[in-house]
Amino acid sequence: MSTLAHAVLALFALSLTGPLLAAEKKTPNVVIIMADELGYGDVSTSGSTSIPTPNITRIAAGGVFCTSAYIPHMVGSAARAGLLTGRYPNRFGIERSVAWRPQDPTVGLPATEKTLAEALRPLGYKSGLIGKWHLGAHDNFHPLNRGFDEFYGFLGGGHRSFPEDLTLRHTHEARFEPDSYVTWIMRGMEPVRSQRYLTDDLTLEAIEFVRAQAKNPFFLFLSYSAPRPPLQAPEADVAAFSHIKEEKRRTYAAMITVMDRGIGQLLDFIDYLDIADDTIIFFLSSTGGDTLTSGAYNGEVKGKRGEPYEGGIRVPFIVRWPAKLPGGKTYSEPLSTLDIFATVAAATALPKDSAHPLDGIDLLPYLSEAKPEAPNRKLFLKHYDSGVHLVREGSFKLVQPKSDAAPLLFHLGRDPGEKTNIAAQNETLVRSLQESFKEWDAQMIAPTVPGIDPKEWGRGR
Repeated sequence: MSTLAHAVLALFALSLTGPLLAAEKKTPNVVIIMADELGYGDVSTSGSTSIPTPNITRIAAGGVFCTSAYIPHMVGSAARAGLLTGRYPNRFGIERSVAWRPQDPTVGLPATEKTLAEALRPLGYKSGLIGKWHLGAHDNFHPLNRGFDEFYGFLGGGHRSFPEDLTLRHTHEARFEPDSYVTWIMRGMEPVRSQRYLTDDLTLEAIEFVRAQAKNPFFLFLSYSAPRPPLQAPEADVAAFSHIKEEKRRTYAAMITVMDRGIGQLLDFIDYLDIADDTIIFFLSSTGGDTLTSGAYNGEVKGKRGEPYEGGIRVPFIVRWPAKLPGGKTYSEPLSTLDIFATVAAATALPKDSAHPLDGIDLLPYLSEAKPEAPNRKLFLKHYDSGVHLVREGSFKLVQPKSDAAPLLFHLGRDPGEKTNIAAQNETLVRSLQESFKEWDAQMIAPTVPGIDPKEWGRGR
């Protein structure tokens, strides 16, 4: 038995009164599990046979798998900002991968924005962020200063997974982006020397958070760094994929396996405490998979992470709430990860905040089939620096690949691979979608934070 399995059993033993907890709950717990740069086609629910993900499938078996879920920005850091605020990141200037600037009090998620953790606090929720933050490295932006009661993880855009690789104790020692990948893990504001492979470490901390907070309504954001590079995984898990010829994909697959195994342990613990009916679980990826760097597979669609095509912005997305939603269902209408905040707000009866109007919608009426019609909405995405933008409405998707290029129009119902541009045959629709984008864009602002300078990768340790 692995040391992680022993640790999980020990946490079970500490929770012997667990099955009595469910009757005490009045508002639902919220769990968001986010993989990092997971390919749409690399989970069993999307048809993957090369990388089994039985525990992600387990979430879908008890909930609704949404087949057309989009992130609100091509850049992962900006997409995270949208997820945690329920608002387009373009509204508040997060349009780039937030640079590593631990000495700069201005580089991060603006204090004018309210995170989901901050919104839930007045309702008595305890919130924990376990894993990746990437919304500012200065203390101003630290998760403990943005509504979270507990934090165990790292502040930058990525991290090395083996504890022996972590050579910088303090955040301020990391001068450049690559250095942030080798800092010690932080517990709250303090660095700690981890003893486990990173994904296992995060899983165990997430389970401990649930154990400690099970009598309260809680919000857990389990923000894995897997399977994002650097590609590192335990040898035994890599060996299990010896049939995969490409070395980087073998390791990538092993990283997903360890993450999926950890998700299963968290689900087991929630079941043991008898709080599954009282817990909304969201599973998603931060972005589409990077087919070049990590060997990810985005299914039979076009594009990769950082691109406006389906492979870059459509992500695996599952919602499970046994008390309210049917199990084993799929939902094919377009939706956004911005909808997570709005769905939680409705489920917890959060008061409306006129200063921070949400851009998402409550998904529960649609996923529960109480509203059989599709939401009447458009989804927008814009990358300021490149001029790339898109509009999704119904089955149609308008893509502006560059600011000086001709627009592309696809009908995703007939052409999910975005192979045939039908803009010339639908000029009126193209103009209408372009006008909608202009109206939306007029509400957005220019970037307020710098992105990562590619030159930094030659300066790190």
